[in-house]
Amino acid sequence: MERDSTEGGAEELLLEDKVSKLRAGSLHKHELAEAMEVEQEGLVEHQPLEQDDLNFEKWKPKPKPKRTLHEKIDDLKTYLWNAETKEFMGRSGKSWSLILLFYSALYIFLAAMFAGGMCCLMWSISPYAPTYNDRVMPPGMTMFPHVDVAHGFDIAFNASDRSSWRKYAKALEAHLKPYDDGVQDRRNINCEGNTYFKQEDLEESAERKACQFKRSWLGECSGLKDKDFGYSKGKPCILVKMNRILGYLPGQGTPVNVTCGVKKGSTEGLGEVQFFPGNIFNLRYYPYYGKLRHVNYSSPLVAVRFPSVQYDTQLHVQCKLNGKGIINDSPTDRFLGSVSFTLEVGA
Repeated sequence: MERDSTEGGAEELLLEDKVSKLRAGSLHKHELAEAMEVEQEGLVEHQPLEQDDLNFEKWKPKPKPKRTLHEKIDDLKTYLWNAETKEFMGRSGKSWSLILLFYSALYIFLAAMFAGGMCCLMWSISPYAPTYNDRVMPPGMTMFPHVDVAHGFDIAFNASDRSSWRKYAKALEAHLKPYDDGVQDRRNINCEGNTYFKQEDLEESAERKACQFKRSWLGECSGLKDKDFGYSKGKPCILVKMNRILGYLPGQGTPVNVTCGVKKGSTEGLGEVQFFPGNIFNLRYYPYYGKLRHVNYSSPLVAVRFPSVQYDTQLHVQCKLNGKGIINDSPTDRFLGSVSFTLEVGA
């Protein structure tokens, strides 16, 4: 019995020893496989790409086959009306109904908002005077005739050549038509004095009266005695006026006057300067109440005549407004309180 137990114990020891060796061998093989796998990855990383891998043409998308005109027409017909799905342009009747309903409601809402905003705006402002008029700029000045404003106010003509000055006389005649004596007698009232003609006691919408300014008051530059306004004699006339400003009282109680002179060059070439009916803007034509209330308002004019201008000499002339609150030397706005033009008269 003892021998058998001894032999059995020896066999167990041998078996355990074999098992441990097998385990050690398997672990060794596993570690070896992992090492070989890492080495293989390293070789792959450093291995140059093959020519087949560098052929990028095979990765490009293949061109679509060309379709014939007949196929395109068939696709278009199917898109417009698909008989199988009962769809028009890719949508069913229900889908189109919902879209039309949505956009109809949207645009009706936007139109209502716009109309409401406009109603509120028109209700809150006055058509006769600005809601806010805290700052009134000094008036600008303009002149007539001007037939080509894009290139400045240039007057150049030969007294003996009717075609060279006819356009100036025609422009003056058209501008003075509303100032005809008969028209002024029918439309406006005869005012006297040299004070502001204020009509603030009337209702806001009531029409204001306007003072007469008759064409005959312009004397030699009226076009009544000389229809050529002096151009045929080499003694041209021009008209100057202040721009209209709603509610403006020029001169602060003192009439604004006009002066004209040579802006550049010698002053001898211009000679004498005449003004009709005078060189002031009478205060009785102010304030101006706007075109809705001052319906027949006629802006006062000052006619300027150059009876002794030197021939064949280009003169740079400037006419200025002078008075309290007037600005006539603005470096940025050449029409603020003054107007400049070139004058060249030929025999």
